[in-house]
Amino acid sequence: MVSPSAREQVLEGTVLRTTFENDATGFRVLKVEVDGQPEPVAVIGVFPRATPGARIRASGGYENDGRHGTQFRARTLTELSPSTLVGLERYLGSGVIPGVGAKYASKIVSHFQDKTLQILDESPMRLTEVPGLGKRRAETVAQMWGEQRAMRETMVILQSFGLSFRLAQRVIKRYGNLAASVVSTQPYRLAIEVSGVGFKTADRIAQQSGVALDSPERAQAGLLQVLRDDLDAGHTYLAQSVALERGLALLTLSAEKQSTLERAMHTLLAAGLIDRVPRDGEVLVALAHAAGAEERLAKHLARIASQKVTPIGSIDVALSSFEKARGFALADEQRNAIAMAARAPSAVITGGPGVGKTTIVRALLTLFAHAKLQIALAAPTGRAAKRMTETTGHEATTIHRLLEFEPRSATFVRNEGNPLELDVLVVDESSMVDLLLAEALLSALKSGTRLFFVGDVDQLPSVGPGAVLRDIIDSRVMPCARLGKIFRQASASLIVTNAHRINQGELPQLPAPGEVADFFVVERTEAEHATATILELVSNRIPNRFGYDCVRDIQVLTPMNRGGAGTIALNAALQAELNPRGRGIDRGGRTFRVGDKVMQLRNDYDRGVYNGDVGFVIGIPKDDEAGLTVAFDEREVDLDRRAIEDLSLAYACTVHKSQGSEYPAVVIPFLTSHYMMLSRNLLYTAVTRGKKLVVLVCDPRALSIALAEDRRDERRTRLAERLTSAFYERQLA
Repeated sequence: MVSPSAREQVLEGTVLRTTFENDATGFRVLKVEVDGQPEPVAVIGVFPRATPGARIRASGGYENDGRHGTQFRARTLTELSPSTLVGLERYLGSGVIPGVGAKYASKIVSHFQDKTLQILDESPMRLTEVPGLGKRRAETVAQMWGEQRAMRETMVILQSFGLSFRLAQRVIKRYGNLAASVVSTQPYRLAIEVSGVGFKTADRIAQQSGVALDSPERAQAGLLQVLRDDLDAGHTYLAQSVALERGLALLTLSAEKQSTLERAMHTLLAAGLIDRVPRDGEVLVALAHAAGAEERLAKHLARIASQKVTPIGSIDVALSSFEKARGFALADEQRNAIAMAARAPSAVITGGPGVGKTTIVRALLTLFAHAKLQIALAAPTGRAAKRMTETTGHEATTIHRLLEFEPRSATFVRNEGNPLELDVLVVDESSMVDLLLAEALLSALKSGTRLFFVGDVDQLPSVGPGAVLRDIIDSRVMPCARLGKIFRQASASLIVTNAHRINQGELPQLPAPGEVADFFVVERTEAEHATATILELVSNRIPNRFGYDCVRDIQVLTPMNRGGAGTIALNAALQAELNPRGRGIDRGGRTFRVGDKVMQLRNDYDRGVYNGDVGFVIGIPKDDEAGLTVAFDEREVDLDRRAIEDLSLAYACTVHKSQGSEYPAVVIPFLTSHYMMLSRNLLYTAVTRGKKLVVLVCDPRALSIALAEDRRDERRTRLAERLTSAFYERQLA
């Protein structure tokens, strides 16, 4: 049945199959047998999962697609009860209830006929009357049917508010059969109790339901959102006065309503959802889980830093042996750093490029290996761990793998009750380690384990909250070797020289015209002109002059995703220039072709592919619905159509995504249109990603803005003071 109207059409029919779906976005494509139409109709849109055999009613309209022909784009879609026994049997046998296939579906429908749905809804244990369907299976079917019914009921409610399928899954997981009731009558509980549900979503539901703007529940949810936003920005606490001010703005309430927020603050404090502490004449507030993680991390760090360790034998003799084996003499700064770290239970080794951090780590590993100590090397990302393995000659792993992350429960097997059996742990690229990961790592270290953080504290801080490496250094609890001397071989590199100049807020040094160098600046002021220059550099000038492969060796790094010189626009332009032809597949408005460079955007533990991993598309099956094959390093990984949604083109990526990686050549657009992201440490991080060549395509004004903007100290945290306090408490005990 199709009911046309000037504004909207309504379609009813039976789902034959789902040809595409993405649970992350809720976008789906269904083939539907429409009443009175000879051919199935493609129904597309964002709507709940529909089971083959189910009756659906969709509202929307027909449109013509250049590639796929006529489609019905659904604004809403509701699942109805199957209207025939054949449809009901197909519906039940489609997998909607785990454990019930076509065989048992036929038996159930044959036994109860047109009362089947009524029996499932009201008296599911009567399923034991069906021959061959025992009590245990009947109980399972009853439970699963109840969950499916709750899903359908909640979907109908949530869909009217424009919410996604994934959100509905989270809500139902949290509230079970009460989900529909909670959403309808207590919508702000979603913002408080369901991970990933923001205040704006809950507020939209509540306002459509007539909840007062100054209700206590709205104030509580709003304040929690303020603190979540602050945590997402990297901070672990906020002044209470600022939190109240931001809360009023978020809730669009006048200053006269501040007492409502103050009462909400007391309620959240009593419920254990926030933490509050006075400091220096003001009151600080924080999300309780973040404050707890910061406190626990401080105590674990203090425990490791204050422990007694067995001295290693003659360090001078061992270092002399190391120098002889390597064929060079250590500088005094390096020798002092090694001796300091070798005698300490924990230490930090930090410095920019070319200052010898890797040499120090190699020497320490040699010392500890001679002492027969059990050593582990770890880094925050797979790329960083791989590079650590290559530079040290010792196998390194990711922190997640070291702690034996369990994806199903999102927990670590290794923890305080099941610690790592190690004598020494070295963590590289430690500026990337955020508060929550650091707390998990330190809780899994038993007393007696030596701990060493290696990294560049002047790089961008971690994507997650906190500034762990900076705070450890600032606490002065652990000895710190801050290396500054650039070694002769590195000093010949303009990349190294200019990285240090940028870190000091100085303009980069440029090569003389015609000089063979590894650092160049090309002035461009407009995104359009910068993009054209980048295309020429990547496709012709750099490969022709330096011999680099334009796809595998050259990486474009940009401050932002959006805009004329952001990753989205640059990837489209670079793909059109470098890989314009060949068979491809379209996914979510993106095209992937064989030969494309791609990046994984989320951890996929089942396939062993992690956020930030870069690979190359090497195959697309003839049936393009099946997905594609990507080579990540030496491993080929088959990705189905759902997994493809976690891929992006990677000819260009953000500077943040490049952390922990090195590339033979990098090209960096740096324009005033990137204003919100321009900072000294972002530029410094980008430049230090280039191993042999850096080309900066920049507006001189953007460069000046970045060099004047030092944002390293912007993050508000309490780890340094907590760590200092915990350490001295141990000293006095």
